Amino acid sequence: MSALTNTRNQLLARYARLDARERQMVVIIAAAVTFLVVWLALVRPALNTLATAPVQRDQADAQLLQMQAIANEARQLRALPPVPPSVAGQVLKAATDELGGKAKIVVQGDRATLSVTGINGEELRKWLIQARGGARARPVEANLVRAGDGYNGTLVVSIGSQQ
Repeated sequence: MSALTNTRNQLLARYARLDARERQMVVIIAAAVTFLVVWLALVRPALNTLATAPVQRDQADAQLLQMQAIANEARQLRALPPVPPSVAGQVLKAATDELGGKAKIVVQGDRATLSVTGINGEELRKWLIQARGGARARPVEANLVRAGDGYNGTLVVSIGSQQ
């Protein structure tokens, strides 16, 4: 006999020696423990999933709408006629001038490098909107480091034909 079979036989013999009332209590306790295990392992996780599913679905829907808006904006930008590099450079310089002493831009060929010091996220976002809309510039590289209340580093954008 294996150890498991031996232990099982000992438990059955011990159960058989119990009074009827004690047997009833063992059955009730075993049923309660079984119910608890089934509840904790199967039912409760399923109920938690059902409770959180609407919130997760709403979040996914919001992300989908945001992605669709970004895709629509990209289609609109692609449909616009290309901007000559000289005009794109002027637009980028004008947008950079609005940032004051926090940024300077260097345009070299079809790339422009924006160097920033202490610029906050909102200012950078506005600059990117102007660069994308007015100069049809695309960010290709960003090396930004959080510094205090803003960012320091460089942002490289591509200008010219992007179709």
